[in-house]
Amino acid sequence: DVYYQEAGTMRFVPRACLVDLEPGIMDVIKASPMGGLFKPDNMCFGASGAGNNWAKGHYTLGSEVIDETMDIIRKNVESCDQLQGFQLSHSIGGGTGSGFGTLCLEKLKDEYPDRINCAWSIYPTQKVSDVVVEPYNAILS
Repeated sequence: DVYYQEAGTMRFVPRACLVDLEPGIMDVIKASPMGGLFKPDNMCFGASGAGNNWAKGHYTLGSEVIDETMDIIRKNVESCDQLQGFQLSHSIGGGTGSGFGTLCLEKLKDEYPDRINCAWSIYPTQKVSDVVVEPYNAILS
């Protein structure tokens, strides 16, 4: 009941809002064997990615989809009996995870100030990183 809601007799759907600023990742998720688990109404995506740019994810492209994202979250909150908080999983090296991720956290704190926000952040590392701006995105996050 915490992480799933019953959508039918013995059919459970994750309480998740999947967000990305580029549509390609959502297409991959929908086509995967696990894609049928998620409600298509709980998926939100932009027209193009943030291109590893924190500012694009936070201000320009992020501002275009934040209202739709918060509507999806609000609908999920309204279906809860006892909402305790939110969990956000994001990578803070790229533009979407860092810029849009921090925008989501700000909006969640504004709209639900008495709820817990728990962020599972994946940090960039110089051993694996191939993008030079990842440390900057992480600091801005």
